[in-house]
Amino acid sequence: MIAVVIPCYRVRKQIIEVLSAIGPECDAIYVVDDGCPDGSGARVESECRDPRVHVIRHAENRGVGAATITGYRAALEDGAKWIVRMDGDGQMDPALIPRLVRPIQQGRADYTKGNRFFDLEGIHTMPTIRIIGNSLLSFASKLSSGYWDIFDPNNGFTAIDASVARRLPLDEISRRWFFESDMLFRLGILRAVVADVPMRARYGDESSSLVVRRVISEFAFKHFVNTCKRIAYNYYLRNFNIASIEIALGLLFFTGGMTFGLSRWAAGSASGVATNSGTVMVAALPVIIGVQLILAFLSYDTQNVPKDVLHERLGPDL
Repeated sequence: MIAVVIPCYRVRKQIIEVLSAIGPECDAIYVVDDGCPDGSGARVESECRDPRVHVIRHAENRGVGAATITGYRAALEDGAKWIVRMDGDGQMDPALIPRLVRPIQQGRADYTKGNRFFDLEGIHTMPTIRIIGNSLLSFASKLSSGYWDIFDPNNGFTAIDASVARRLPLDEISRRWFFESDMLFRLGILRAVVADVPMRARYGDESSSLVVRRVISEFAFKHFVNTCKRIAYNYYLRNFNIASIEIALGLLFFTGGMTFGLSRWAAGSASGVATNSGTVMVAALPVIIGVQLILAFLSYDTQNVPKDVLHERLGPDL
């Protein structure tokens, strides 16, 4: 059973067309009206006659993550085996749902997501600010999730195996715009296999509720926290190996050398006495060693991407 979850907020104009394009391969569709001010859910209830469609309402806006989690819970309760999440604004082509689910059905992945950057020709239709933003977010997400082989982390066109979704701490995942990146972090902690599925970007007259300047600092802080958690969980709590030593010593040497060097530079500037070459070398050497150790850790980390499909190991009863 394939279930589709569609969080709705200010998509009244597009939602009926999106629903009508969802093919017969999908058995249930959950439209989650996230306190939508223009009544997206009400329009679906009055105009959509598809028996697969179920409308769920939030009395107030909780965020795209919260709406998705509400849909996940409903799909899991109804016995869905695979859950697709897509937006209701028409940017995602429902015809791609079989392609999105196929790697999971074939046992090659636990979670799939769209990648709008695979087709270089299609990128020309994407606004420049989105290209730059996605590139920066992709690198930050690689650090915080450990999935070095995927791109376009904030792409909301996703599919997940139900047994893996049940293992996620749904109450702890970010409720708003950081949802997709936080999902990747949580999946990385579970060591689930994530795969990109190429898709074309489609942009029409829809408007985004995301204001980039308001979330930059929030995203940066949350990615930093998730990076620290991931390293602690995967390299110290669950395992301890050469990479655990490399990152600990690398950060120690780097910060120690930088701290010593900056303090000597500040003292020299205050006294007007030039710092001698020996002091410079004492500061520079641990910094160089620290950088080398950090690079060695990153080299190991990029090879440590999960490869064993989780839902195949969990079995049908877990």
